Amino acid sequence: MSAQGSRLQGKVAIVTGAGSGFGAATALRFGEEGAKVIVADINVEGGEKVAAQNPSSLIFQRTDVTQAEEWKTVVDLAFSKFGRLDVLVNNAGTTEVTEDEWERVFKVNVKSIFLAGKIVLPRFIEQGQGGSMINISSTGATRPRPGLVWYNASKGAVTNATKGLASEYGPHNIRVNSVAPLLSGTGLFSMFTGMEDTPENRAKFIGNVPLGRLTESEDIANMCLYLASDEGKFINGTEMVVDGGKCI
Repeated sequence: MSAQGSRLQGKVAIVTGAGSGFGAATALRFGEEGAKVIVADINVEGGEKVAAQNPSSLIFQRTDVTQAEEWKTVVDLAFSKFGRLDVLVNNAGTTEVTEDEWERVFKVNVKSIFLAGKIVLPRFIEQGQGGSMINISSTGATRPRPGLVWYNASKGAVTNATKGLASEYGPHNIRVNSVAPLLSGTGLFSMFTGMEDTPENRAKFIGNVPLGRLTESEDIANMCLYLASDEGKFINGTEMVVDGGKCI
């Protein structure tokens, strides 16, 4: 068991969507455990704020995960700045609001992972030391809810692609896993539950969670830490459900 503060010592990670929420918590947690982390986000203000919390370990790079050239830029930065890349956390995501945004849902949630696979995985192979790709999915991937059909479908694609990539790249010692959170206590409660965000409705929803609460960012950060570290070196192609037992 690694000592606290050294579980990712010597490793370099890229975390997308790291300007807030799960991504921010993961980037900060990785930094606490010794990793050098590129905070990748299209939100400059949020990303810079996160990186500023641990400037010795975190740097910010504006990244649109739907663009291949921006993937190349952030990966090249990892190698030019730190000389290697060990971990990629595909956390960037969005959900649909209107029909016009349907295409963006699939670009951000699914195409981003396609591009990551195309650009990052060959660099892992060239490096010759394996790597860990962690894709943030959702409990909606296997337990879809009304009103979020296409968001859930996109996350289903994430989970399926994760398993395919794990099988294909495992012989190169590259592990690909997904993390499926329950919703967190953010402003998206109404969108994800179909209920008005009131104390009564929150209590009703939480009443169906055996551990009695919503997901916290630290829950996801800690699962990503495990999958990124050598402690998870034999975990591959797995969907790690972080939901307090909601989907039992």
